[in-house]
Amino acid sequence: MSIKRIIGCLLVRRGIVVQSLGFERYLPVGRPEISARFFDEWGVDETMLLDIEASRQGRLIDLGLVGRVSNASFAPVAVGGGIRGTDDIRAVLEAGADKICVNRLAADDLDMISEASRLFGAQCIIASVDVRKTDGGDYKVFTDGGGNDLDVHPAQYAKRLADAGAGEILLTSIDRDGTRQGYDLDLIEQVAPEVEIPVIVCGGAGHPDHMKAALALESVSAVAAANFLHHSEHSISVLKSWLRNEDANVRGEHHALYRNFTFSDDARVLKLSDADLSEQVFEFVEDDLA
Repeated sequence: MSIKRIIGCLLVRRGIVVQSLGFERYLPVGRPEISARFFDEWGVDETMLLDIEASRQGRLIDLGLVGRVSNASFAPVAVGGGIRGTDDIRAVLEAGADKICVNRLAADDLDMISEASRLFGAQCIIASVDVRKTDGGDYKVFTDGGGNDLDVHPAQYAKRLADAGAGEILLTSIDRDGTRQGYDLDLIEQVAPEVEIPVIVCGGAGHPDHMKAALALESVSAVAAANFLHHSEHSISVLKSWLRNEDANVRGEHHALYRNFTFSDDARVLKLSDADLSEQVFEFVEDDLA
């Protein structure tokens, strides 16, 4: 069984990382390069930098920002925001990105996805699929931050993207975004098994149990989260230790390990016992001077 990845998302609006709530409300978090450095130090497998305004504003993500975030991270960095063609892809990669993530471009020009895959390699191309459940209970794909209904089922759309040459699918539930209610497993099970390329799932993480449930699905290659990872120290280190304690197949190489710790019901690290703490007190030895 392949090792599954934990991906940290940096959603950028007006130059700063934000917390997204249903693609409609945004709360400030901080500078992207600082968040990227924390993610990297805490053991993230990949970082995804997404400028959520760039496409609507008709501009490319700030290449200086791409460079700063890439320099702050030893882990691979995927970048999205306003990418309109192969020239933009080349510019983003030359600025320091390892992969690119496209949403509007994938909807507008499948041939461009094929061309990008040929030029840069399929492993470099992540196609973003944002999904909302309609009043009738059907899943539909949306672009432009949930503002444009493509009137297509996400499984059908994901197949098109994979056939065009995308190397990965980023499957996001708009309805679950910022809710902390867990990933939409029904959506995932309808889409992920239908494509033969890796699927990253996003939207709704609020507890390690949610990630455990998604990672248990054979067709899921990675889980991504934004809000959930920003608001506690060592969030990714703690998450990975919790998941490994639950036998999830995730990497455990990071500088802060919590393997021998116990966790509360909300997955917080519990204080060591007084006996354990006392054993960690330094034992001072008198200088042996002749």
